[in-house]
Amino acid sequence: MSSATAEKEKIYNARHYALGILVVVYTFNFIDRQILSILLEPVKNDLGLSDTAMGMLTGFAFAMFYATLGIPIARYADRSNRRNLIALALGIWSFFTALSGVAQNFWHLLAARIGVGVGEAGCSPPAHSMIADYYPADQRATALGIYSLGIPIGIMFGLFAGGWINELFGWRMAFFLVGVPGVLLAFLVRFTLAEPPRGLAEGRDDSGEQPSVRETLAYLWRKKSFRHMSFAAGLTAFVGYGFVTWAPAFLIRSFGMSTGEVGTWFGLLLGVAGGIGIVAGGWLADKFGAKDPKWYLWTTAIALVVMTPFNFLAYNAATATASILGMVVPVLLGNFYQATTFSQTQGISELRMRAVAAGILLFIINIIGLGFGPQIVGIVSDLLADTYGTQSLRYALLICSFVNIWAGYHYYVAGKYLKDDLVSEG
Repeated sequence: MSSATAEKEKIYNARHYALGILVVVYTFNFIDRQILSILLEPVKNDLGLSDTAMGMLTGFAFAMFYATLGIPIARYADRSNRRNLIALALGIWSFFTALSGVAQNFWHLLAARIGVGVGEAGCSPPAHSMIADYYPADQRATALGIYSLGIPIGIMFGLFAGGWINELFGWRMAFFLVGVPGVLLAFLVRFTLAEPPRGLAEGRDDSGEQPSVRETLAYLWRKKSFRHMSFAAGLTAFVGYGFVTWAPAFLIRSFGMSTGEVGTWFGLLLGVAGGIGIVAGGWLADKFGAKDPKWYLWTTAIALVVMTPFNFLAYNAATATASILGMVVPVLLGNFYQATTFSQTQGISELRMRAVAAGILLFIINIIGLGFGPQIVGIVSDLLADTYGTQSLRYALLICSFVNIWAGYHYYVAGKYLKDDLVSEG
């Protein structure tokens, strides 16, 4: 075997190991982030909180710190060792997840959720940057789609573990048992994951010059594709986070399901259909986008419009089984945006701004999506409670689902400008 062939094989193995371990990290990210959704009802009843308060805990309490700190952390990642940053962040958010189990009131739980948000801010921007350096442009959406599998897998395990641990031992033990393993994983990341040279996958030279956050934001904002794409992603996440956060409570209230049942069936729905949607979305974007760049984003625009009527089936169903089956298409198509949005943001960015670009995108997604999504659903549910009683959540989720049509329009517009905005490589 020649030295050149050996070097290629070494890079090949390193990139796949890196992607695999980052998927595991992202899985823990979403286990710890979303476990509160399956525990909303027991926590709410135990601490005597309203839907609006629970919306705050699942939305802004996490999103404000997660999104805001993500940008300065991403800037640090663009000039330092990204692997070490991910390991440290993983240890922090896992610790605060475990600490959530000792909360005695709203303010204790609020402080713990803020801690989780602070830790998780250090995960995705450096991870996106590392993956962009490991995988060339024509494989990047697929690679980031695989990385994004951490979302449905993490939600699935979080719901399953949280639901059944709550059934057997209570909600406090659920937080503790899902938090502690992440601390151990942080050491594995620190001592086994390799930091790739910047520009490795594209053969691009790294000048070492790092633009400021303001310069990066101005650079991105000049690109019309990014303006529309980032806003579209935020709107899509608005629907998605509202759904993931409140659908378990909807199934419990409207159909009398237990947390264990919801954790099993809803978790499988999000894990299987959501995972297929993320990978399929990335694969289709790479397949059609390779022929015409606008299809990197138009695939998502079509998916968002097609899925909208299926929400009627899900939220107007008479049984839990019919409702969950009605959610399959929205969950699958609603995840198409993940891989290609992250991938094209890397594609329009220069080397030393990639982590910050991801941080800016995540800031927009999480303020609009994670910040407002669960909060607005909770507020609308409380407003409708006098009229619809325990069924108010059903209609709150249905009303908010129509935002996907708005998102689809912006993905369509973004696709028209993408070709001119991509950075030439080589």
